Amino acid sequence: MARYLIQGTYTAEGAKGLLAKGGTARRAAVEETLKGLGGSVESFYFAFGDTDFYVVADVPDAVTAAAVVLTVSGAGGVRANTTVLLTPEEIDQATAKKVGYRPPGA
Repeated sequence: MARYLIQGTYTAEGAKGLLAKGGTARRAAVEETLKGLGGSVESFYFAFGDTDFYVVADVPDAVTAAAVVLTVSGAGGVRANTTVLLTPEEIDQATAKKVGYRPPGA
């Protein structure tokens, strides 16, 4: 499973839906969506500021994550940003790879 941080901001229409049904209903809807794709919600938080919610989701792969975000954003209630999250072990694997690179001007 791959882990992603999904940050979202509600549109006016999305905020109306949240006001009508509440936060736990929204979390349940996200959990149901991800479960239907073989994924799960690790955490779901609402927040103050520029970002209205943060979801850490486990999904099978990047294609599945893209499908979720495209569908959610396309529905018009949310503007979402997605960040790939890596474990410390994955960073260990990355640092062990030898990369042939020459910086500009070198």
